[in-house]
Amino acid sequence: MNKDLVPALTQAIDAPGTTMAPAALIIARIEFPRLDPQPYLERLDALGLGAAHAVERAMAGGKSSTVARVNALNEFLFEEMRFIGSDDYEDPRNSCLNEVLDRRTGIPITLAVVYMEVARRAGIQIDGVNFPGHFLVRCPDMNDAMGTDLIIDPFHGGALLSEHKCRALLQKHVGSKVAFKKSLVAPATRMEIVVRMLLNLKLLYVHMRSFPQARAITELLLALNPSAVSELRDRGLLAYHLNDVTGALRDLQTYLKLSNVRDMDKDARDEHEQIWEHVKTLRRRVASLN
Repeated sequence: MNKDLVPALTQAIDAPGTTMAPAALIIARIEFPRLDPQPYLERLDALGLGAAHAVERAMAGGKSSTVARVNALNEFLFEEMRFIGSDDYEDPRNSCLNEVLDRRTGIPITLAVVYMEVARRAGIQIDGVNFPGHFLVRCPDMNDAMGTDLIIDPFHGGALLSEHKCRALLQKHVGSKVAFKKSLVAPATRMEIVVRMLLNLKLLYVHMRSFPQARAITELLLALNPSAVSELRDRGLLAYHLNDVTGALRDLQTYLKLSNVRDMDKDARDEHEQIWEHVKTLRRRVASLN
């Protein structure tokens, strides 16, 4: 992994303001190591200017409500600029902001990043929503006396979602495993969005057996949260698949030391036992080299 990614991502997360693009473009460097972010930041600036003009036209026509402003943004992004959701979650390009801007298609979270960045440049406050199974965004409705926010789905052309539709979306993606509650549509922090983007990409790379990229992501996740024991386990397992005996033994032994078997269900205990077998194999290999 390019060691510059860790300090660059940390700096982007800690930067003032709410911008997501710098962090998202750093994440894209896992797939595109030589990526120059500047042209894409300028692309977002141009899109933001176009969206601002679209909102101004709507307001000049007497449509000044929050819903009207969001509708103008939606019309610009999804009708005029033709951004569209992609169902190909196995294509890493759909998880990389540069490719989403080039191809105008992406998965829910990357389209949401585009939506938030363009809206901010157009003077509309949009926050991410870490909704289970399907990333959403929300916009404070200044015209609602109750202070209700608009829940928006950029993946489906900026559709406005009622609570009923949010419940249906939750049922579709996670079934009955998670009960709907208001906190599920609360604004997400920049850190939460970055972590979700990283986890999405890691899962994709593991499925593709692109283990070097997956391990690079575990490095970033552990840099952001050094106490993430599950990421320590995964980094060790990825090192094992990459025949990095020293790295695998270090991480897996530490994981076994830190994990609490008593709190595990049967599947987790079985996995724990399998990791212990990996450690014994690695120890034998190290001993044979001495």
